[in-house]
Amino acid sequence: MLSDRSRPVIEATLPVVADNIREIAQRFYAHLFDQHPELFDGVFNRGNQSEGTQQVALAGSVAAFASALVKTPEQLPEHLLSRIAHKHASLGITPAQYDVVHDNLFWAIAEVLGDAVTPEVAAAWDEVYWLMAYALINQERGLYSARGVRPETVWRQWQVEEKKDETADVVTFRLKRIDDRLVRTSLPGQYVTVQVPTPDGVRQPRQYSLTRADDGEHRQFSVKRVRGNGKPDGEVSNLLCDTVDVGDVLTMSLPFGDVVLDDSGRPVVFASAGIGVTPMVGMISHLAMAGSRLPITVLHADVDDAHFALRDQLLSDVRSLPGASLHVWYERGASTSLPVDGVHEGTMDLDDVRLPDGALYYLCGPLPFMQAVRSALIDRGIAPRDIQYEVFGPDLWQADMDTELAPGATPVAS
Repeated sequence: MLSDRSRPVIEATLPVVADNIREIAQRFYAHLFDQHPELFDGVFNRGNQSEGTQQVALAGSVAAFASALVKTPEQLPEHLLSRIAHKHASLGITPAQYDVVHDNLFWAIAEVLGDAVTPEVAAAWDEVYWLMAYALINQERGLYSARGVRPETVWRQWQVEEKKDETADVVTFRLKRIDDRLVRTSLPGQYVTVQVPTPDGVRQPRQYSLTRADDGEHRQFSVKRVRGNGKPDGEVSNLLCDTVDVGDVLTMSLPFGDVVLDDSGRPVVFASAGIGVTPMVGMISHLAMAGSRLPITVLHADVDDAHFALRDQLLSDVRSLPGASLHVWYERGASTSLPVDGVHEGTMDLDDVRLPDGALYYLCGPLPFMQAVRSALIDRGIAPRDIQYEVFGPDLWQADMDTELAPGATPVAS
């Protein structure tokens, strides 16, 4: 909880810090990597850095955390912290690295705000930083402990056993364990971080959703090529798709991720678009393995049949679940050769399908898609606490999310 001494200072300075937080974040990362270039090796995604998305995500997270301390001092924004802590744990982040971030971040604040950073202001924002840092360190310590690992032992090597082209742009990798360490079972919806050596020798980390329930010996994830569209192509996705083959060995983290399938026994609705289908397929795989009889509604938007990644596995699992149905929306028209329960033209429209009462909702896809679907659900009276979403890459949505509390909801709606 923010101290009585610091709260009025944060309230007074939050607008000016919020107005400058993106520039602060840009200066921070530039200075951080100038002082610690080794952090690009296995820790930071340099693609997100070059695009500026990591800077925007940091700015949104800091602003949201500080705002929550002022607006709801009795509780921290747990969803925000949990999302960051799981990402950090999948990268093996250590408490000592928070000291490095602190020193470089406060250098950037002083550079941008100049004389406005009085000793009183610096002390107040220092308190905000360490409240957030210690909350994350404690969560990450709990995540490591629950897995029986230390930050440096979240990694192990796996061998590619199968490589399958799902579409022209999506490849699935199925890996098997090659050591005697115990395989920690993933929760439905979690992801792993894969460290990929690049041609210049720097290991680049990327997170990928697990797309099949664990069997104790294997892990499966799918990769979509990132096409440049005027910018450089995705560095790691193309390396994986083009150069990694059966028999090769990849370094992969333990599974982490806070958007996981609820086990309360309520009906479930999965809504995805494009490659956002991957965590949904992973959750549905778990349901199929468990022989679930829950009412399950699967909604997916894509270009057409040929672009629908993991469709064979998804269809097989849906058909094995007696309470499941699958509807698709295609940009190129309401035509399909797949045995689905409904095919619709255009973007996803929830009015086209009946949604079960009392359901939990899981969303994944491009941000505009998730924002539109979430808004439509809330307009239909669905409680924000019953809607979870997964974001691929930095959570840019966090900067724009409404942090007002709904009855019974946590500070940051998810």
